Amino acid sequence: MGSGKSTIARTLHKKSGALAMDSDLLITYQENLSIPEIFATKGERYFRKLESNFCEFCANHITHTIIATGGGMPMFCNVKKMGKVFFLHLDFEMIFMRLNEKEIAKRPLFQEKDSAFKLYKERLETYQNSAHYCINANQTPQNIAQEILSLL
Repeated sequence: MGSGKSTIARTLHKKSGALAMDSDLLITYQENLSIPEIFATKGERYFRKLESNFCEFCANHITHTIIATGGGMPMFCNVKKMGKVFFLHLDFEMIFMRLNEKEIAKRPLFQEKDSAFKLYKERLETYQNSAHYCINANQTPQNIAQEILSLL
């Protein structure tokens, strides 16, 4: 959460011309609810099922596309089957500094800093193991996008 996935997807789209998708945006559009509303009305399990369906669909039908996944997707889905996976690694404090109150409000699992940090620590190893490449995200979006393109 908050590492810059959506920003990097847009930057990669601009640099490469490839189609870009954001799983969170597509899910909110499909459900006609924000992510906090989905969590509040239908629960996290329902949301994770939507993410799993998205992952399966992409793995079976989508190619040559930049996909910004939700922050929890690697915890519940095998994201590697969708294609090359890049983990945008950023220290927790940097993530927290990037997010304003409005951004935090959009993230149901980031409402309390201590619990968000605990979640970050719990997920870090899975994020690293779910990726083909780990990218230092403490740089400009343009530099991150260029690094990703050079690895492809």
